[in-house]
Amino acid sequence: MSANVFDASGLRSVIEAFSAALADHREAVNNLNVYPVPDGDTGTNMSLTLRSVCEELADADPDMASVCSAIAHGSLMGARGNSGVIMSQILRGFAGVVSTGPEISGRVFASALAAAAEGAYGAVGNPVEGTILTVVRESSEAAVAAADSGANLVGVLDAARSEGGASLERTPTLLKVLADAGVVDAGGSGFLLFLDAALNVADDRPVPESDVQAPPEFELKRPQGDGHEKSIADLRYEVMFLLDAPDASIAGFKAAWAEVGDSIVVVGGDGIFNCHIHCDDIGAAIECGIDVGHPHKIRVTDLLEELEAQQEEDWVAAEIGDGEPKGDPVPTAVVAVAVGEGVVSILKSMGVHAVVTGGQSMNPSTADLVAAVESVPAPEVVVLPNNKNIIAVAEQIDAQTSRTVRVVPTRGIAEGIASLMAYDPQTTADANAATMTDTASGVVAGEVTQAVRESTSDAGPIAEGDWLGIRREGICAVQPTMAEAAIELLDVILDRDHELLTIIAGEDADDVSTAQIETWIAEHRGDVEVEIHDGGQPLYPYYFGLE
Repeated sequence: MSANVFDASGLRSVIEAFSAALADHREAVNNLNVYPVPDGDTGTNMSLTLRSVCEELADADPDMASVCSAIAHGSLMGARGNSGVIMSQILRGFAGVVSTGPEISGRVFASALAAAAEGAYGAVGNPVEGTILTVVRESSEAAVAAADSGANLVGVLDAARSEGGASLERTPTLLKVLADAGVVDAGGSGFLLFLDAALNVADDRPVPESDVQAPPEFELKRPQGDGHEKSIADLRYEVMFLLDAPDASIAGFKAAWAEVGDSIVVVGGDGIFNCHIHCDDIGAAIECGIDVGHPHKIRVTDLLEELEAQQEEDWVAAEIGDGEPKGDPVPTAVVAVAVGEGVVSILKSMGVHAVVTGGQSMNPSTADLVAAVESVPAPEVVVLPNNKNIIAVAEQIDAQTSRTVRVVPTRGIAEGIASLMAYDPQTTADANAATMTDTASGVVAGEVTQAVRESTSDAGPIAEGDWLGIRREGICAVQPTMAEAAIELLDVILDRDHELLTIIAGEDADDVSTAQIETWIAEHRGDVEVEIHDGGQPLYPYYFGLE
């Protein structure tokens, strides 16, 4: 039987269903992202934001005001990435309207959706049509029109979902980058799951299933002589590689691996498999692959070192989380977002007081950044997001703390490091933000990464696995090797005015590629001074900064 209104329990159920739907559709929404780089993808960020809302709801009182307060606060503090911030504003706008009464009728839902659209547009400095903003706005307009015509709750939801779906299909006509990639907007697709969840609760309609099916997985456990499984903690290394091999050989390969290690996962088919194992003998694990085919893109992680690093990170988190500022007091401190042992060391050596782990593919939440700001010994704080997808989250901090917080909108590590040259701990956050922003804007930055999906670019078509050279304006190099991509990128961004090139090498950089880059610079721009630092950052083997 259809519901004519949502009470507080019904609204809670809608949010929980929405969170579950986002978790189920996470990869499908991620796959709609048009930019082919490893980043904090839309589906992941929206799903994590809703997870935070559900965690807050778990402790909320059952009345409408308490439920709405939990939705608003949980979405704000859990927001991750641009899509998470926009979704936070949508939910906060919605909750602000429905919190004033005990029930949500069709009229109230329509008004709340209109407020949600207004909040979404307010979250974006330069609103772009053809995005989630358009889908939310046009859904709300249809909802208001239905309510004006006397529709009940289900009728309002029907109108909003129908027009929202049509709006999503129109997004490629409004945004060329979507049309070029042949996809609809990722954020808009994620938002429609909110209306699907509402219809599920109000009218028992099934939430659409994701059309992205995970490949089959095979997991084996290696029994020990005493009949018990060996603990993963007893094994030193994690080995991963892609394996080109006949499908018929995989059963034997897995049986051989079962004698070598534990936590075995083999995924794939049609001659290509993604393989994962924990073991003590790296060579034996790789040889099993050689016996049946061609292992490549081999990655080895020392689990003992990773555990020690995590214990250190947990200790730092505990230091931040106890509420007591650490270090000598200063008028203005700096909090930065970064990943990679070398990058963190560089930032701290230049005066950064707290580093929040994050960057590409790992966007911290508002709560993470607030905790770091509260941990530093200063009444005023400058935040360096060092990633364009974290800027919007960083800008939420000032309203959530008694500290004065200013954001220098650094879009990469090179800009963040350069900005610190202008940092003065003895002056105000406003003065620091002005000078540091000016310094960062003078840096020409670039980076190299590997494409995670097929796409198109101004530099030509992109296949999964291609190496990309990216400057501030976008992708400008597509090459089969990281060195070639780096050299083409440098050829584009280097000009006669530059005197210093800073290279921050990541964990995937290798000596041969770095030497090729240095040789090219010496031959073509011998007048440019080169500084190379070991950053240790994942996913991006090279960051470049030109001054």
